[in-house]
Order: sequence, then structure tokens, then C-alpha cells
Amino acid sequence: MKNKFFSLDIFLKWILVIIFLSALIFIYINHKNSFVSDTNIKNTQVSNINYVKIAGKIIKVELATTPDSWQKGLSGREKLKEDEGMLFIFNHTGQYSFWMKDMNFPIDIIWLDNDFRVIYIKKNVQPESYPESFLPKQNARYVLEVLAQFSEKNNLKKGDRVEFLSS
Repeated sequence: MKNKFFSLDIFLKWILVIIFLSALIFIYINHKNSFVSDTNIKNTQVSNINYVKIAGKIIKVELATTPDSWQKGLSGREKLKEDEGMLFIFNHTGQYSFWMKDMNFPIDIIWLDNDFRVIYIKKNVQPESYPESFLPKQNARYVLEVLAQFSEKNNLKKGDRVEFLSS
């Protein structure tokens, strides 16, 4: 009798271990899938972004979504039109610093959070400021570079909301 009880006891323990491991696997898979789904949704939206609406103005944007494009940015360009800019899209929020290496014209650098709100603006950054770097105290997810004076001319301020638009 003791032997049957012992094997039933071991059997129940194994069942509990299997249930526990199954629950862990279920949680892991659901968490991973939700992250992947969120990433896929963002990537789909990102590939369709052609314009940004900011301070009531529509800016045609070029996207920077890779480490190489983040590093290059607008450097080496001769000019930028008033209604053009570059939108840097990062994989997660963080501290992203910007510099003016190989830049030929001044810009405004606008950092945005996950909710597409302006968290910091560095106005009228001059090419001569290189190698100085600029970054906000808060974490950002997106950064928009536009011609210098855009922020002043359009009364852009911290907390303003930005919209990403497709064509």
C-alpha cells in the first residue's frame, strides 16, 4: 500500500511540474507574440510614413530606420526645403544624441516620445557646433530634423503632438 501511495505522490508532483512549466511556456509565447505583433504593426506603419504633421504644417520626410541611416542623417546634403525633413525612428525609447558632422546648413532637432509628443527642441543648431552632441534629458523614440527656424516660425513647443501620415 505504501508503494502505491508513493507512486501516486510522485505522479501528482510530476503533474504539478508539467502544469507549472506549461504555464511558463504559455506566458513566454504570449509575451513574445505580443511584442512581435506590436513590432510588425509599427514596421508596417513605419514603411508607409511619407509626411509628418507638426505645428499645423505638413513636412515631407525621409525615414532613417537603420543604424547606418541614423549615423548619416542629413550630413553631406547641400540643402533642405522648408517643407522637408528627416524622421529618425528608433526601435525603442532611449537617449539619442545628435551632432552636426558634415552638415552644410543649420537645423532644428525635435525629439518625440512614444506618444508622438515633443519632449525637447534644440533650435538653430549650426554646422560649426560639431563635435558637440545634443540630447534631451528624457528618453525619446523619434527625432525629426527640419530647417532651422521652423520651431520659432511655427511656435512649436514641448508637449505638442505630431502625426505621422502616409501619402
